[in-house]
Amino acid sequence: MLSRVLGLVRDVVLANVFGAGGGADAFFIAFKIPNFLRRLFAEGAFAQAFVPVLAEYREEGGIEAMRALISRISAWLGAWLILVTLFAVVFAPYVALIFAPGFWFAGETEKLSLTGELLRIVFPYLLLISYTAFVSSILNSVGRFAIPALTPIWLNICLISSALWLTSFFEAKEMALAIGVISAGAFQLIFQLPSLTSAGLLVRPVWQPNHPGVKKVARLMIPALFGVSVSQVNLLLDTVLASLLEDGSVGWLYYADRLSELPLGLIGIALATVVLPSLSADHARKDSERFSGTLNWALKLTFLLGVPATFALVVLAEPLILTLFYHGELNLVDVGQISLALKAYATGLMAFMLIKVLAPGFFAQQNIKKPVQIAIVAMVANMVFNLILVWPLKHVGLALATSLSSWLNAGLLLFFLIKGAHMIIERKTVVFLVQSLGAAMIMSLVLYQFQPSMQEMAGLATFDRVLFLAGLVIGGLVTFGLSALLLGVRPSSIKH
Repeated sequence: MLSRVLGLVRDVVLANVFGAGGGADAFFIAFKIPNFLRRLFAEGAFAQAFVPVLAEYREEGGIEAMRALISRISAWLGAWLILVTLFAVVFAPYVALIFAPGFWFAGETEKLSLTGELLRIVFPYLLLISYTAFVSSILNSVGRFAIPALTPIWLNICLISSALWLTSFFEAKEMALAIGVISAGAFQLIFQLPSLTSAGLLVRPVWQPNHPGVKKVARLMIPALFGVSVSQVNLLLDTVLASLLEDGSVGWLYYADRLSELPLGLIGIALATVVLPSLSADHARKDSERFSGTLNWALKLTFLLGVPATFALVVLAEPLILTLFYHGELNLVDVGQISLALKAYATGLMAFMLIKVLAPGFFAQQNIKKPVQIAIVAMVANMVFNLILVWPLKHVGLALATSLSSWLNAGLLLFFLIKGAHMIIERKTVVFLVQSLGAAMIMSLVLYQFQPSMQEMAGLATFDRVLFLAGLVIGGLVTFGLSALLLGVRPSSIKH
């Protein structure tokens, strides 16, 4: 929770100091590249393969088996990370060109050059954050969730500090943010090491690529790598197309995506962090009934928290953007464009959350192949949606395409979990969804009646905007809560 709040503060500061367009676009693209790859080496393909194998070793061999696996995996992972990092740093200008060809086509060679320079500084963040995610996976597997949950605050603290106090030392003030990124990577890793030590799992890396555990993780990663690589093609296409649009498009999408990720991080990723180790343990014990029950419980929590968040983001997009970002370098045009993108992303928020809680149903069984096949289908659909929607809707079309393909992904995951008899949708889960939707619709109608126009909101002083938005949010929460109770939702309804 603290991390997400600080993340919001971070984005407000970035919008105020850097705005959208120009150097901001260069930084967002440079930072996006190692973030893309962290899904490969960190919480993406690697975690999907590593966590179930670690759970298996713990179940069968105890702490010593875990220590042996961790020592071998850490050396193997580090070797790959160093190679990838060295390659990207050496060839940074060409990597930047691949991700942002629109800068070159538009003759913005200075912006492209700045992107390459920033990339050289921020790319080693991949190595640091991947090891951070590796340690987080280990801690989560032994039930230590607090430290991994707090770790992301360091990225926000470092970026906020850099934006406020380091920008005056650089001609291109975006360089200060790059320094903040690499500092954050180091702080996040160091922050977790004491907890790993106290768990007795801080071990010296041992190079043994033929270790059975390493080979098993590598084998499980192959389809997952393909799946993540496929999804990165999607993200690459999004970035390429955004760089071809008008100046500021990359920034508009960034701020909208960040706001849509706030509830996703608070709900979807938090649930996934807890669900995967739990499902892995259920599978290792061959407890299929509890396995299905855990998935139903995760679905109900997602409905309870995700449905109202989705409706609220759509209805309150303009007041949110105006209150948070209408300061400093951002103008009303930027606010309008970010709001439109936020609404498009919000339509897929529930799908993003469902993917986070449904995909572990496959990963826990060490079945990476099926989610990869589904990801390929969603990837192709996203490309088609992108090319269809980007021309009439510009950057909003890219956001909407992401949402549509995510719904396809979530729907297919659910279908195959049910088809494979890994999950039985309980009647009370369906009832809970209907109740949540009904309460959210009532909440939306109330919020719509009370929110001002964008011009009226922009005319208010900053403090008045904050108060008005706080009133809308509190009123929405109360309305949803009362409506849910009237429709039959009780605390016992979400008991696992």
